[in-house]
Amino acid sequence: MIVRVHLFALAREKVGVPIADVVVENGASIADLRRAMAEQYPQLSSILPLVRIAVNAEYATELQVLDLAAEIALIPPVSGG
Repeated sequence: MIVRVHLFALAREKVGVPIADVVVENGASIADLRRAMAEQYPQLSSILPLVRIAVNAEYATELQVLDLAAEIALIPPVSGG
């Protein structure tokens, strides 16, 4: 299945688009999504271990199973001063 992942901040800059389509197996988890994103968008590999992933506006656990209709967002760490 293809899930659409909203990208923000550094993730958006690295990929160059606001939404990335990611191919995952049916029944894939957030951990599976991270692996698929690293393969399909290698420019994200350096930040993927650091990002939070939200599903339907709530932070997800690595074991959470993805739903095709879910709104998924990749949220990089925020720095400031």
